[in-house]
Amino acid sequence: MDLSTKTLSALVLISLGLSAVAVFFAVMGPGSRRSGSDGPIPLDDDLQAMFDGYARHIQRVESAIRKLAAESKRQNMILKGAVQHVGMVRYDAFDDVGGRLSFSCALLDDRGDGVVITSINGRQDTRVYSKPISAGQSSHNLSEEEVAAIQQANAGPRKAVSAG
Repeated sequence: MDLSTKTLSALVLISLGLSAVAVFFAVMGPGSRRSGSDGPIPLDDDLQAMFDGYARHIQRVESAIRKLAAESKRQNMILKGAVQHVGMVRYDAFDDVGGRLSFSCALLDDRGDGVVITSINGRQDTRVYSKPISAGQSSHNLSEEEVAAIQQANAGPRKAVSAG
């Protein structure tokens, strides 16, 4: 069973609250103090078993929270390598072809690594190119539209299509 961090936090707080209530009633309840005694309050077997049960329950919840934190950290590392930043620039590559059918699209992860894909559409044919991107740069020559797509992707969430 997978529980969210909020749910587990709520369970821990509820467990601690119930433990505090149980301690209060054990200490303040009738017959819990011997008259004239200023020493520590003796715990009977039932109360000791209840505290042991709460301690085991809290240990299980703490263990589940540790597992969730480790899994969250692992997933965050995986997500850093996923495509998170996208920028796309549409344009007319040739004067005699309208409709802004050509485009450059940058697909980057959180480190700025990824690919820029360019499609050049003409009257007779369409050509598609891809270039690797590392830390926002490429070892290949980039067109101004490809550079604009990379800059748009790195700029964060905005309008995905711009006029070029």
